[in-house]
Amino acid sequence: MIPIAKPLMGDAEKKAIIAVLDSGVLAQGAVVEQFEKDFAAAIGARHAIAVSSGTTALHLALLAHGVGPGDEVITSPHTFIATGNAVLHVGARPVFVDIDGETYNIDPSLIEEKITARTKAIIPVHLYGYPADMSGIMDIAERRGLAIIEDACQAHGASIHGKCVGTFSTGCFSFYPTKNITTGEGGIVTTDDDALAERLRLLRNHGQRQRYYHDILGYNFRMSDVHAAIGLAQLSRFEEFTQKRIANAAFFDSRLSNVITPKVAPGFKHVYHQYTIRVKGNRDAALAQLHANGIGAGIYYPVPLHKQKIYLDLGYRDDLPQAEKAAAETISLPVHPALTDEELEKIAREVGRV
Repeated sequence: MIPIAKPLMGDAEKKAIIAVLDSGVLAQGAVVEQFEKDFAAAIGARHAIAVSSGTTALHLALLAHGVGPGDEVITSPHTFIATGNAVLHVGARPVFVDIDGETYNIDPSLIEEKITARTKAIIPVHLYGYPADMSGIMDIAERRGLAIIEDACQAHGASIHGKCVGTFSTGCFSFYPTKNITTGEGGIVTTDDDALAERLRLLRNHGQRQRYYHDILGYNFRMSDVHAAIGLAQLSRFEEFTQKRIANAAFFDSRLSNVITPKVAPGFKHVYHQYTIRVKGNRDAALAQLHANGIGAGIYYPVPLHKQKIYLDLGYRDDLPQAEKAAAETISLPVHPALTDEELEKIAREVGRV
C-alpha cells in the first residue's frame, strides 16, 4: 500500500536528538530558541513561539487576542476539528461560514453576513496547503475591527505573491508527523507584534517571565528540545520537501483528466499538504477501488464541523452546502516527497481507472 503520508527521517534527525539527550537540557532550552528563530526566518515573520501542538497554537493565539466567553469567532466548517474546538476551549462560540467550492477555503463573500456585535476574530484555514483569500478576509477584518488568526497548520511555506501564510496576521502551524515538516509533535505561533509575542510566551509557560514569578494565568504548552531538534533538521530540507510536493502535484495535474484536480490562482503558491481531487461518481466506491489496488488515499474531511456530534449537541443546525458537498466528493491522494517515480505512475494509472 502506498501510504497517504510518510515522514522523512534520517541521520540528521537522529544525531540532533542524541545531541539534545547528551546536553541534559530537554525542555525550553537553546534548541527550541534556535528552532523558533529559524522558522521565523524561513517564513518571514518577526517572532515565532514554539508550543506543544497545532491545537495549543490556536488556543494560545485566541487567548493572546483576548477572545473568551461570550465572543464569536468566524471560521470554516471544512477543516480538522481542532480549528473549531480551540474556540470552544477559550469559552467562545465558533460561527461557521461556507467554503468556496473550488479552493475548499472559507468564502470571504459570505463572512460579512455572519458578523454580529459579539464577533471578535476570524480564523481562515489554509486547507490542504492552499492559501485562503487573505485580501478579501483582511479587508473585512480591518473594516470591522476584527482579529485574524491564520490556521496554517497544513500550509508551511504557502504564499500569496511571495508573502507566506502566517505572516498576514497571527499564524498557527502544526508539526504533527504527517505535516510538510515535522517535529514529531508540536506547533508554533508566528506574529510581527512584539507585545503579542511576549504575551504568547507568558501564556505557554505558566505566565512566568522569571522562574517561580507568575504574572498571569498560563499553561504548560511548551515544546521540548528533543522535538525542536527534529524540527531544525527538517528545516534544513524544507525547500527540498516543498519542491518535491509541488513537482508531484504537477505530475498528477498532467496525468489526471477523469477527476477534478486542485485549482491554483495566479500568484498563489500551493504546497500540497494534500493533493485533493473530486470524483464525478460514487466517491466511496472510488476510494475502495483505490485501496484495493494499493493506493492509500484518504478523505479529509468526511464530516464537516457543523455536522459533528459535539456541535449538533451544542445546537448547531447550519446549512453549508459547499462544505457538505466537498465532504461527500473529495479524495486526497499521496503526494508526499518520499514517493518514487514508479509510485507516482501507479497512483495516476489507478486514478485513471476509477
